[in-house]
Amino acid sequence: MQLDTQGHKLLTAITSEERARRQAEVDFARGSVRYEGGTLPDEIERLNIRYIAGEIDSRELTAAILSSHTVQRF
Repeated sequence: MQLDTQGHKLLTAITSEERARRQAEVDFARGSVRYEGGTLPDEIERLNIRYIAGEIDSRELTAAILSSHTVQRF
C-alpha cells in the first residue's frame, strides 16, 4: 500500500471527470448543510478535500465523517 507524505493511503489516480463529479457531490452536500443553516466543520472540510483529490473513497469518507467527534449523535 502506498502512502502520501502525511501517511494517508493513496488510491489509484482518479480521472478529471471523477474529480469533477466528487467536487459536485461535495458542493451539493455543502449547499444542503447551508440551506439548513449550518456550516461544515474544518475537520469535515479536510476530509472532503481528501475525497475530491482521490485519497479516500466514498466509503472511507462516510466512515470518517460518522466517526468524527463533530457529528451530532441523536
